[in-house]
Amino acid sequence: MKRQSGRSGRFVAVCLLAAVLSAAALPAFAACEATLEATDTMQFSSKEIVADASCKEFKLTLTHTGKLPKASMGHNFVLVKTDELNTVQAEAIKAGADNHYIPADKKGVLAHTKLLGGGESDTIVIDLSKLEKGGDYTYFCSFPGHAAIMKGVFKY
Repeated sequence: MKRQSGRSGRFVAVCLLAAVLSAAALPAFAACEATLEATDTMQFSSKEIVADASCKEFKLTLTHTGKLPKASMGHNFVLVKTDELNTVQAEAIKAGADNHYIPADKKGVLAHTKLLGGGESDTIVIDLSKLEKGGDYTYFCSFPGHAAIMKGVFKY
């Protein structure tokens, strides 16, 4: 048996390491849950959430990582069809804080969390059978004035 030269041995080692690291980067399960953070600077931690097509439900946890109270810097997660964003947003503001800025009839709202203040979190389960695979969906914070920058794309 012939011994490999140092150069080809290193090449094999690098290839094996790359394969191991690539496999480690792949999810071991379908992405059927996510955690989203909201800050006192009116930012979500992610501008995109992707639910695996094999999921029946999607568990979402929203955490307000700031310190300000919900009366002045409340945040929520509202999922809508993108073409209904402006309508739902306008109705949400009319609904007011007592209703977590969610329209009373919930028309156009596919899922939502409660309104959170600093240090609070809420977990919801989204029934993905209500969504069309490949559909165009947006999530946003419906607190007045926040949706301009606190929104993202939900892909399924």
